[in-house]
Order: sequence, then structure tokens, then C-alpha cells
Amino acid sequence: MAKNLVIVESPAKARTIGKILGKDYQVMASLGHVRDLPQYRFGVNVAEDFTPYYEVPKDKKEIVKKLAAIAQKVETVYLATDPDREGEAISWHLVQASKMKDVSIKRVVFHEITESAIKDAFKNPKEIDMDLVDAQQARRVLDRVVGYRLSPLLWRKIEKGLSAGRVQSAALRMIADREADIQNFVAAEYWTIEADLKKEAKGPQDLFKGVLTGYKGSKKKLTIPSEKESKKIASDLGAATYVVAKVSKKNVRRNPQAPFTTSTLQQEAGKKLRFTAKRTMVVAQQLYEGLSTGTEGEVGLITYMRTDSTSVSNEARNEVRSYIDQRFGHKFLPASPRVFTRKSKGAQEAHEAIRPTSAARDPESLKSYLSSDQFRLYELIWKRMVASQMSSAAIESTSAIMDAKSSNSGQVYLFKATGSLVTFPGFLVLYGEDPDEKAEQDKQKPLPELSDGDGLQCLDLNQSQHFTQPPPRYTEASLIKALEENGIGRPSTYAPTISTIQDRKYVQKEKGRFFLTKLGLTVNDLLTEHFPDVVNLGFTAEMERELDEVSRGERSWVPVVRDFYEPFQKALDRANEAIPDEASGLICELCEKPLVVRSGRRGRFIGCSGYPECKNTRPLPSEEKEASQLEEIDETCDKCSRPMVVRNGRLGKFIACTGYPECKNTKPYIVKTGTQCPRCQGDIIEKRSRKGRTFYGCGNYPTCTFAVNQRPLAKPCPQCEGLLVESGMDSARCLKCKTRYSVDELDPATETEEAIAV
Repeated sequence: MAKNLVIVESPAKARTIGKILGKDYQVMASLGHVRDLPQYRFGVNVAEDFTPYYEVPKDKKEIVKKLAAIAQKVETVYLATDPDREGEAISWHLVQASKMKDVSIKRVVFHEITESAIKDAFKNPKEIDMDLVDAQQARRVLDRVVGYRLSPLLWRKIEKGLSAGRVQSAALRMIADREADIQNFVAAEYWTIEADLKKEAKGPQDLFKGVLTGYKGSKKKLTIPSEKESKKIASDLGAATYVVAKVSKKNVRRNPQAPFTTSTLQQEAGKKLRFTAKRTMVVAQQLYEGLSTGTEGEVGLITYMRTDSTSVSNEARNEVRSYIDQRFGHKFLPASPRVFTRKSKGAQEAHEAIRPTSAARDPESLKSYLSSDQFRLYELIWKRMVASQMSSAAIESTSAIMDAKSSNSGQVYLFKATGSLVTFPGFLVLYGEDPDEKAEQDKQKPLPELSDGDGLQCLDLNQSQHFTQPPPRYTEASLIKALEENGIGRPSTYAPTISTIQDRKYVQKEKGRFFLTKLGLTVNDLLTEHFPDVVNLGFTAEMERELDEVSRGERSWVPVVRDFYEPFQKALDRANEAIPDEASGLICELCEKPLVVRSGRRGRFIGCSGYPECKNTRPLPSEEKEASQLEEIDETCDKCSRPMVVRNGRLGKFIACTGYPECKNTKPYIVKTGTQCPRCQGDIIEKRSRKGRTFYGCGNYPTCTFAVNQRPLAKPCPQCEGLLVESGMDSARCLKCKTRYSVDELDPATETEEAIAV
């Protein structure tokens, strides 16, 4: 028996740490939380200062029992859960659930799983920080109050299965407000005129474009509201003489960005890798907990991935600077290390930025040990960190103002041209621009050498019609950025918040952007009208600030919860009175009170308004009609020979016998994708996981286990005939040769969907 017990959350983390600590330490995983509020009841005693009643879930009782038994046989128990509020709370719950007595208990905190960091943490153990635990308890109780008090109202007034939470309701409000801005937007027409210009007696390579900006002598920007006005100006410019009036040059330095925080990592991974926030965090967790890297064994490749700090340790900065000097040369190394300070709203500065645990582990050296997702995300993190300590890029920016004097009207028009030239790439040799930024840079190619007074030839005038555009709908990246800027949520909440509003069908994603659904609009309208504080961005951000004060020991958690609960409960009471039950227009035949539409576990039904005294219920008429109009298929039951029909269940459509309940024979409802499995040539069909997520797998399962999360495309890869799958917005990738294509590069493919019974 080892002398010490170390408890972490995950088996992967346990393996990595166990190899570092050696035989005197037994490292075990708790598999996440071991104690929480009860799943099927409120679990908070409001009258007794919001005392929470915690329970050990059934699936965790065995691990808690095992940990408790081992804890009594060792000298010291080390709690090595994650270095944040949730990790601190898990450590506290472990002690409480295991009832550890007469044993030395120590808390160890580290932000990277490397030998030096682990050993240093175990040399300097701490006690459990109850301020952090209380902050997490306050958040948990607040979420339970909102969820268990608001959700039943949504079930009763809208439909069963809905939920409401502090952060998700604020995020939904942001999407709904943006949708309202888009719907209320009135587009305005405007025109632009560009001139294709070149220096006189020069070659075609000296062509450049000038944009009409105004009239000489006027400070107002020229606006062209109609085609008629545009043609009038273009006609006048047809008789104009073009001369360079003024050329300005300036040297601009472009500095690298700070290393990643949780928010910026999720945003950048969304833009560059087309990863969802959830996918980003899953892969980042794997990189943090440790992976096998050959001779080094299992080691954590990045620092802790839930952080809102951009600071970096001196040791890490110096290692990166040494790497830059050796690989890129001294000119790519600034005179002094770069120090980044966090400026965003509500930043806690609790940890370091997300960075590689060693700059010496360049991505290419690890490629053979990592999955595709792991490699791509690690490469992004590594490049961002190394680039953050490199020299600035030097850019020569040139702007030219041209006079165009019309011989017809005598009017002098002003044209402007801009161009830029990278004179020293600096950090850009490693970490380039985002696609949107690159497109903007391409528009500003270097101008030909121009001097004041140079005569120009106008080869063509281009008139273009435009319309003002509404604000864009949120992507995952832009929504996370907006949440962070408004102080809504914390690094650990962004991904689950976005997943929740999609799972609840409040929003749906189309081509990477969030669209508000009718259900989402209904829920948001109800919450906005009756619970303005819950969806108010300022109020939600203030609540996060108060929780931060609890975590620093500046406030007690109970008053924070009480200050929220009392006005919230009053609003809830008013809402229950103000929102009437949906009338059915029918009278109860038992007690003659009105019948109303209610929601239950099996959906909407009609019930007596006199409940609970009168418990009369009946199905909705519309549902009775739908039940009689089930979709028939050309198939009979192989057990009783009755016709089979398509029904809807909790997990979607299925095929069932019309003889139910006497005959309970059912079969899956299968949707073919029109593609063949690359392993066995079987049909790839649409499937649903136990959690209701759609994926695509071989119809010959379990003989063949091929499956992908992205929808397969009917057209094969043009290069290798491999299977193409959807990959992000308007793009596809080949599973065989990894080639990526835009949708425009592929011919439209007709995909078939056919229901069959198997």
C-alpha cells in the first residue's frame, strides 16, 4: 500500500500524474463530481439560509466508498483537482462525501501537468480554500433556484422539457435582440464609383484603383443614393483629367496578440479550425491532462485551459525567447520580453494564459502521437504563444489623393487609393492573419511609385450598387466574445451555455450562424416581460462580480443569494398570476369548471382548472386527430401481420405495429444518406445517440462500426474517390486524403433520404 493517496478527476490525469510521483503515491480518479444537489427535487432549504442538501449519485457511491476505505490506510490524502472554483468545490465534496477522519488532508494546485510543476505543488501543499468553495456553492444554488422555479413555469405555459438559467437566458436575450435588430433593419441603397488608374506611359503592372470620396474643398463624404445620380457623376468624370494631388507614406508596426484565454481560444478555434466551443474544450482537456509523446511518456502539453488571464510566467517567456532566437534569428526577437495585461470586463487573473508547457515541443515533433484534432489545436496554441514573444511586423502604408477635374462642369472630384507593403514580417512568419483579415489585406496591395503632380490615365470607371447591411447574426465565436465583453458567465460556462440553447431548440445553427427559433422567441418574450433581471445583461454581469467578491472572501455567499431570491420569487408569483392557463373552450363534465391546456411528461393535454380537487384529463383534440392520421408504410408486422405505421417518440420517428398495445413490435426508422461505407460498402444511415445527437454510421453495425459526426456527401472526393463529409461552413473534407473543398468547388449532389425497416 502506498503511503499517500492522490485524488484527481479523470483517469487520464491520474495516469500522467502517477508516472511523475512514483510508487509512494496511489493516484485515483473521482470521475468528476462525487456529490451534488439531488436530481429530482429542489434540494435547497430557503428558510434555513439556502442550505443545500447534497447527495452522492448512485453511480458514484462505489467510487466514494473505495476512496474512503483507502484514505483510512494512508498517511496523507492529496486533493489534486482542477485549479478553479469548481475544482476546489470537488475537493471539498470529496472530503465530505468520503467522511475522511483522522487523516492528513492537503490541497495541491498546479496549472500544468509537468514534472517540475507537479513536484513543486506537492512540496507546497495548501488547505481547501473555502472562499472558492462558497462562491461555487452560491453559483450552484442560484442556478438551482432559477432552474427549478422558472422551468416549471415554462413547462406549464409553453411546453414540457424547457429550461431557463441565468447565463443561458442572458445569451438567448442577446441573440433575440440581434434578431430584432435584423428584422427591424431598413436597407438603404447607395452607389460607389471606382476608377482604374495607371501612370502615364507605364506598364499594366502599375494599374491601381481609386475610390471616389468627395468634392475638392468639401469636408463632407460623398454619398450617391441612386443609379441616376451615379450615372450623372460618371458622365461628368468621363471628361476629367486625373492628377496625383498628395502622396503620404508612413511606417506602421503591427504587434502580436496575447496568448490565449479560454474565450479567445474558443473564438480562434472557431474561425481557423471550424471547431465548436464544446469540441475545442474537449480537445484542450485532453492536451492538458496528458498524452503519450514517445520517449517522454505521458505529459501534459498545455497549461490549464479554463482561464481569463493573459499573463505568462517568466520561465515560460524566457524559454520561448530562447527558442525564437535559435530558430528564427535575433532580428525576430524584441529587445525585452512582452508582458500582456488583461483588460476585459470581470477578468479574474487567476491563472496563466493557455500556452504549451514547453516551447521545445513544436507541433511537428508531436504530430505522430496526436489525433488530427489534438494536433491542430495544439499547433494553434503553440504558434499563438511563440508568436506573442516575437518582433512586431513592419508595414509601409501608402495613401494617395487624386484630383479629377472635369472639363464639362469644372468640378474637381477627389479619389483615394491606399496600399500597404510588409517590409519586415516579424511574428507573421509564424502566426498569420485570420481569413477575414487576410481578405482585407489583399485589397490593399502596394501602390505603384507615385509622386505629387504625376499625371494619370483613367482606363475605366466602375459603378456599383450597394445596400446597407443589418448587423450579422452571431457565430459561436462572436457570441462568446459578446458574452465576455458584457461580463456574462465565466470561462467554464461558455461552451455549455451554447450547447444548452441549441439542445433546447431555442436557436438553430445555419451555415455557422445562430437563428432564433419560434420557441426561442416565445421563451425570451416571456422571460423579458416577467423576469427582466434574469435576462438583463447588466444585472447578470453584476451577479458575476458579486460571486467574484465571494471567491475573494470579501462577501458572504448567503446574502448574495438572498438579494437575488427575494425579488425573483415576487416576480415569479406575479408571473404565475399574470399568465393564464391556455383555455380549451371546454367545460369539465365532472365539476363544470373550465378545462385548460396543460403540459405533462408525455406532452400537452387537457386538464381541469379545479386540479388537484378534480383530476379529470383528456387528450388534446388535435393530438387525437394526429393519432388517427399516422403515416402508413407498405409493410406488415412480422409478428401479427397487421399494418405497420410511422410513429413519433421521445427519440424521434420509429416504425410500430398498429396492433399496439396487444402487439408491441417496433423497428427503427432509418434515413439513408445515399452514401456507402468506406470500410464495407454498406449504406451509411442517419442515427441518433442516447442523448439525441445526430450522427452517421454504417447500416451493418455491429459487424461494421464505422461512424462520423459530420453528414456524408453523395459526391466522392475528386482526387481519391474517398468519402466526403461536411466540414464547417460551406466546406467539405475527404476522410481518406484529408483534402478540403469549398462547396463552390463541388458539383451539387443529390442526396436521397429513404425510410426502410430493418
